[in-house]
Amino acid sequence: MVLRRSSRSPGRSGADAARARAGKVSQGDDDPGADSEASGTDLVHAFVDEITWYMSEHKVSRADLAQSMAVSPGRVSQILSGEDNLTLRTLSAVLDALGADFEISLHPVEDTGQLTAGPD
Repeated sequence: MVLRRSSRSPGRSGADAARARAGKVSQGDDDPGADSEASGTDLVHAFVDEITWYMSEHKVSRADLAQSMAVSPGRVSQILSGEDNLTLRTLSAVLDALGADFEISLHPVEDTGQLTAGPD
């Protein structure tokens, strides 16, 4: 299975929500590291949004996920809070427990001024 919202009712995707949060977080912030930190947080929230949506669509409770992952329900709550610094290993464990795959696509963000190509 691939985590996708294409069959879901119209609304914001996890990526759209993350971009919206990034805009709120980074506006008016003079700390250059803040944007990077916000982006990392937004990525975690986007992942958590997708997992939460998937669980809802497939009628998987937090208790079911905890049992499948062999962790406590409290640990699942920590993971799904979006406040934890999730590792790839943790993300992989969640996906394995759900029997799902996660696709990542990279695309340019509009007018960020980052990573612009220089002269050859």
